Amino acid sequence: MKAATVAQIKKELTYQSQSELIELCLRLSKFKKENKELLTYLLYESENEAGYIESVKAEVDANFELINTSSYFYIKKSVRKILRMVKKYIRYSKQKETEVELLLHFCRTLKDMQPTMYKNVSLTNIFNRQILSIKKTIVTLHEDLQYDFNLELEELERN
Repeated sequence: MKAATVAQIKKELTYQSQSELIELCLRLSKFKKENKELLTYLLYESENEAGYIESVKAEVDANFELINTSSYFYIKKSVRKILRMVKKYIRYSKQKETEVELLLHFCRTLKDMQPTMYKNVSLTNIFNRQILSIKKTIVTLHEDLQYDFNLELEELERN
């Protein structure tokens, strides 16, 4: 079966009644965990973006605490997993401010982690790529936010 395009789906959804749309959303949420997480964000957490950011930061911190630090191999796997999770939550939000805040927190936590990331090239590269991503996103923000986030970024790079 070939999937329809987003435009075709959008057009077809306009012809559905409210009860049919509810049923479609519920069926969609049963198939993938990400669909259910996205619906949860849209229904419950999108109104309180600051609370959403704090809950994601807490989850990032908790996952960093669980990292097996016996070898850099396990550390790299865990850090990549945490980064995938952060990127997924960023996609749910679609707000650039949220993206910058979450990536800054990820980088801060990675930098403060013991053993240090600077003894491993892969971890350092992950950190540097995220810093570049943050810089690209900051440019698209309002000037006041750019200034605030640039200060945080400079402090992160300096230490």
